[in-house]
Parts: sequence; structure tokens; C-alpha cells
Amino acid sequence: MSRSRVACALALGVSLLPWGAGPQAGEDSFLQANDPWFVAGQKALARALKLTPLRGHAKNLILFIGDGMSVTTVTAARIFEGQLRGESGEENLLSFERLPFLALAKTYNTDLQVPDSAGTATAMLSGVKTKAGVLGVSSGVVERDCASAAGRHVTSAVELAERIGLSTGIVSTAAITHATPAAAYAHTPARGWQVDRSIPEKEQKAGCVDIARQLLEIPYGDGLDVVLGGGRRHFFPAGVDDPEEEGQPGLRQDGRDLVREWLSRPDARYVWNLEQFLAVNPARTGPLLGLFQPYHLQYETDRLNDRAGEPSLSRMTQMALDVLQRNPRGFFLLVEGGRIDHAHHEGNAYRALVDTVEFARAVQVALDRTDAKDTLVIVTADHSHVLTFAGYPARGNPILGRVRSAAGDGGLPKEGLDQAQDDLPYTTLSYANGPGHLSQSARRAARHQDTTHPDYLQDATIWLDSETHGGDDVAVYARGPGAQLIRGVMEQNYIFHVMDAAGRLRERAAAVAERGGIP
Repeated sequence: MSRSRVACALALGVSLLPWGAGPQAGEDSFLQANDPWFVAGQKALARALKLTPLRGHAKNLILFIGDGMSVTTVTAARIFEGQLRGESGEENLLSFERLPFLALAKTYNTDLQVPDSAGTATAMLSGVKTKAGVLGVSSGVVERDCASAAGRHVTSAVELAERIGLSTGIVSTAAITHATPAAAYAHTPARGWQVDRSIPEKEQKAGCVDIARQLLEIPYGDGLDVVLGGGRRHFFPAGVDDPEEEGQPGLRQDGRDLVREWLSRPDARYVWNLEQFLAVNPARTGPLLGLFQPYHLQYETDRLNDRAGEPSLSRMTQMALDVLQRNPRGFFLLVEGGRIDHAHHEGNAYRALVDTVEFARAVQVALDRTDAKDTLVIVTADHSHVLTFAGYPARGNPILGRVRSAAGDGGLPKEGLDQAQDDLPYTTLSYANGPGHLSQSARRAARHQDTTHPDYLQDATIWLDSETHGGDDVAVYARGPGAQLIRGVMEQNYIFHVMDAAGRLRERAAAVAERGGIP
């Protein structure tokens, strides 16, 4: 072998020793060269070598947050989606897993190893890590103490976008006043203060305002342009019946009808069911408010059974983009898959995975309807959950099924199910804690249950009424201008700083201030 070939091989990390028994000693013969996995690896390398960062600044910014979408959730949902198509599932990729830049984010709050959604959402949307349970304020606050929040408000990416004349939108399958969406516009020492009746009188007198009201009173720009999600009860006064759910009237004690106030804006529109939503012409509507449930939206599994109907996350994302893209200056959009988290808390992997697959569809909508050259898309989670993926199931074993390992003859699953030490089968997916915990006798009684049924609760090691968040890192995926800044292991609040740099949010806001507030 020539010196140049030796140097090249060493530079590439290629072994100089023969691989296997080649036809002639010393010949460059890689027997795996025709193996489909080897070929696929070479193609992946070729794609990576062509990858170059997109220069310039982002006109549009989109942040997708899968609430509670741990790495384990992503892996299981990837397999689940593939198996829904009749495939083995393991080679599948969800839409956002194809994005070119990837990192891990550390999710702890300033006071907790395992975080809550309020503190983590504030970190991503304002660039400042803070305590659990508070929104849009720094860590010096005392939870539920209004006076301590004075002077500690932190500016969110949505507020910056409004200052510089961008259109802004929030989409969620949770109540729009829930922790993650609220972090985009609210400042409060208590995430639970979603409506005025929740705030103690003392704290109201100290100046604290409920989250729903803050959505209408953003002091920058012309206010949010698109808001789609749940939480109707927080916007209507007490005594006003919900149009869909009997016995769930409005909760406001101040007598204000926030929907009517929204409609006071020029060309504003309010919708609360699927028929009204589908009738919206995004090319002609003004500010659009859609509140489709008294509180959270249905799980995607159950959505078609809703009496009045409600749009899917992907349909809401499409609508939001169609409205926001009319602004030539650009837009900021926050999209939350909020009910992934809720299904995990219930110990219900089926609904968590279905909502994750729908979340991936929403991401695909955004990728299809925007240009990577001018739109930064970031996809991540606020925190993880204690879902585990274990055992030695054979390739293609149903991800929601019981473990059946390979028989050893070509990787085919063996006929019998694997047994735990108590001689009972067990599922591939389980939780470290939660409501699915079963005693041995209960496990024996449940051994014939259909583990793939939507209502099945995965077994849990520790019995808790509600499964908990996890403290492990979450993945961050990105495409577009500035996406190359998503790299390595980073603090979660760094995500804001990437969006800020890509969209020049603070720089442009400062310029607007110098012009007397004119974008």
C-alpha cells in the first residue's frame, strides 16, 4: 500500500488490516460493502458531508414543544408510527428526527432536579432559568407571593416579536392558559392563577393579574394574532354557560367577557367548534381566537368523538401559519403538544404515543409550508417522563405489546412470551412510577388483558396517583438560519438565545425603541 493511501486510511480512521478472509492477502476488500446497512451508512455520510449551515437571519421563528416528550417517548412513537403502517418500526423516523441539527438540553429548574413545565417554558421563551411553578419571572420570586414578583418580569420571545412588528401565534392542545403556552405572554408567581377566582384577594390587591386576562393585555404591539387551544372557562364570566358542556359555566369573577374584548379588535374572529374553525378564511380573517374545550382539548385518540368537534394539532398549526404568513415582516409561532404530558401522568402510553405522532404531523406541516432559508424551526420538549423501554423484544415486536424475544433463527420472535421472576409476562413499555402499579395477584389477573388497548395503563414500579416527570435531558432538533447553533449538551434557556440571535429580536427591539416605538 502506498504511503499516500496509508495516510488517507489513517486520517479516515480506516483499519489497515484485512476484514475477513479476502481473495488475496492485503487486498482492499471490505466484505460488508454490499451489506444494505453499510450502503445506508455511506448514503447517510454523503448527506452529512453536503450539509452546510444556512447563513443570514431568520424572518420567521417557530418553536415546537412536545410537553413531556422524553427521548424514550420519541423512540417509542417512532416505532409506533412505523408499525401503524405495517412496518417493523425501528427504522422509521418521525418528521422532526430528520432535521439536520441536534442537541440535548438540561431541563432542571433553579430549585428542582426534576422540573415542572412553567419553569422550563419560561427558560426556553425568555432565556432565563427560574423556579418551578412560576411564569415569566426570574428565580428571585417567592411562589404565590405577588409582591416578590415586582421588578422581576422577564421579556419573552413573543413580546419581543410584538415590539418589532412581527405577527405572533400560540397553538396548544392544552388550555391556552396552561403553563407552556402561558409562558409566552404571562408574568406571575403562580402558574395556577389562570383565572381571577384562583388568585387570593390579598395577592389581587397587591397587583397580580390572572393569566387569561394577561393574554388580552399584552402591552406590546397589537397583541397576539392567533390563539388556538382550550380553556374557554377562563375567558367567560360566572353564569355564562359553556356552549358545549353543560354544568361548566365561565369562571371569571370580575364580570369581564374576554372573548367579547378580543372581538373588539378590527376584523377579529372567535370560533369554538370544528365547523366554525373550518369556515375561517385565513386570507381574510383578522386576529383569530379559537377555544375548543372548557379546559384541555381531547386526546388525539378521542378527538373524533367530541360532540362539537375540534381540530387536530396539525390542522391548527396549518391555520396559524396561513394567518401569520400574511405579515411581510415575519412571525413567531409557538406550538405545544400539551397532552403528551397528560397521558404520561395517567400512565397511558397509548395516548401519549398517538399524541406524539400527531405532534410530528404538525411539525411536518410547518416544514412543508415554510422555507428553510428564512424560517428557523426548533423542536424540543420541556421535560421528560419516567417511561421506560426495556426487556429484549424481537425486532418488530408490537411496541405496546408484551415482550417476546427472538428465537435465534433469523431473528423471528419465539412463540412464548418472556417471563419475569414471578412467572408472568411483562410489557416493553412501563413506568418507573404511576397509577399502573399492580400487586402480584393483580398482575396475574391482568395477564390476559390487551396491552395495546387505548385505555391500558402500563405497569409502574412505584404506586403513585399520577406518574411524575423525569429529570433526564431532552432532545432539541433544528432547521433553518441559526440551526447550527443547536449543538452539544446545553442549558435549556440557551434555546431562547438561539432564536434571539437568529431573528435579531433584541437588536431590532432596541432599534424600534430608538425610533419611538415604530417598527
